[in-house]
Amino acid sequence: MILQYLKKKENKEQIIATKQYKKILSESTKFLKDNDFFKSKDFKTSFEIVSIFIIMFIRKNLLKDNRKKYLKVNEELVSLFILDLDESLREKGIGDMSIGKYVKSYVKKFYFRISKFPNDNNLHKNEYFIEYLRITNLINNDDYINISRKFNDKFEEFINCTY
Repeated sequence: MILQYLKKKENKEQIIATKQYKKILSESTKFLKDNDFFKSKDFKTSFEIVSIFIIMFIRKNLLKDNRKKYLKVNEELVSLFILDLDESLREKGIGDMSIGKYVKSYVKKFYFRISKFPNDNNLHKNEYFIEYLRITNLINNDDYINISRKFNDKFEEFINCTY
């Protein structure tokens, strides 16, 4: 009877989402460390980079043939992101009484970015994304087009994997 709790039940989409989420976290960490154009390398910057890569991954999935499967993968990916966000905020010292408020504010930011994000992943051609880089105040210099190209290149570099 207790074995059912020890056996982790995962479907194919959860496995794909978990693998991709780990890859997104790994690549976004490398991106943050490898580029010196960020003003600070803190939780806010990390959140923005991970959000951008997840949104790009979700948009890429929606263009694939088996759309129904990838919708489930996207749902799992966002769920993992929210759980990780909760865990990260708890590690920063936010208590149980106020954690919901913080998670909700970050999730709202994430969904707002999804609604405004371009359908294609050509960020350097998208005015919203360039304006987003300006508004978030994450970047040291004003070369937003080249920086958005770097986001594109990094994403294309690690997205070309098979499931």
